[in-house]
Amino acid sequence: MPLVDVQVREARSREKDYKLADGEGMYLLVKKGGQKYWRLDYRFHGKRKTLALGVYPRTSLKSAREKRQEAKLLLDGHKDPSAVKRQEKFSRQLDCFEDVARQWWLHQKGLWTENHAKRVLKRLEDNVFSDLGSYKIDDITPQQVIATIRKVESRGALDVANRVKQAVNATCRFAVQQGIATRNPAGDLQGIVKQRTVKHRPSLPRDELPGFLKALDSYDVRGRQLTQLAIKLLVSTFVRSGELRGAKWDEFDLDSKVWRIPSARMKMKNEHIVPLSEQSIVIIQSIKNISGAYDLLFPSERDRRREMSDNTMRRAIFKLGYDGETPGKSKAVPHGFRATASSILNESGFNPDAIERQLAHKETNSVRSAYTHHARYLSERVDMMQWWSDYLDKARLS
Repeated sequence: MPLVDVQVREARSREKDYKLADGEGMYLLVKKGGQKYWRLDYRFHGKRKTLALGVYPRTSLKSAREKRQEAKLLLDGHKDPSAVKRQEKFSRQLDCFEDVARQWWLHQKGLWTENHAKRVLKRLEDNVFSDLGSYKIDDITPQQVIATIRKVESRGALDVANRVKQAVNATCRFAVQQGIATRNPAGDLQGIVKQRTVKHRPSLPRDELPGFLKALDSYDVRGRQLTQLAIKLLVSTFVRSGELRGAKWDEFDLDSKVWRIPSARMKMKNEHIVPLSEQSIVIIQSIKNISGAYDLLFPSERDRRREMSDNTMRRAIFKLGYDGETPGKSKAVPHGFRATASSILNESGFNPDAIERQLAHKETNSVRSAYTHHARYLSERVDMMQWWSDYLDKARLS
């Protein structure tokens, strides 16, 4: 006979576990400790299996029967109720924002450098998961995302706030694409992050370049000749500071007078060719006498497996008096020599496109960008880089 509510309610514990059958394989399992569990025994592909339907009294007799009916319908459709339940549980566990964000991160990780991947995950852990991590993405509102962004903005970290918005948007878009969510709550937040007033990095004006080069030649190296040579090569090639500091010997072909910076180390993720002037090669040969036994041209003094810090060159430049506080001298930083070189080369009549390609800037022409290649304008750039080194020599002697 089917069970009635009073039987379920008044079932008492015994010395051993026992069952009260309701029919069609469903029963109430009464544990010797007094707990009561709804169970359904069934067969699937010839194997006896048991499905948990809930705990009494949270799951009533009526609710348990409804779940039994749902399981029977699955069996009629040749589906295993236990497998379906596991999948549903798994899906529920994966649709909260933090879990989806970690899935997205793993999905993207192979496209990023190791350090960038670490920064992306830490940014989410530090700024997002405490606010949004436990919510299902379909339950997150745009206002919640905005509130999370505003918390970061309130610290003055506008760049971080923008990256947080991008990561949240990418995570939610990934969730929609994977069928985990039906909507992206961060999809319409373009322009929501406050804009910072652009401050260009300090660069030397043309008329101060000769004095700087002379001061650099007389730099009191005291065992730090590698720092002096790093700045010289930086000025000669006007690459980004990080691209220089991470340079490895296997990237250089001195016979062909070429430095190939791999895409993984470039800001725009495209391989970059730096034609090497005769003067640059002399500098590199001097560097090889110091660090040729290591993988890096500019290893850290503390750990030769790690690259020189950006502050090492910055401090050296400041010691030369280009710290913004010395009368008659402008402030200069490593990155600023790119602007100095660009300004002088443009004023001297070189092809602006060749200059931009040598600076490895992002292509702004959407049609032309599809055809951008690391070797664009290469012959012009070879001549331009030799002209630039010759110009530096003349400036040094002026």
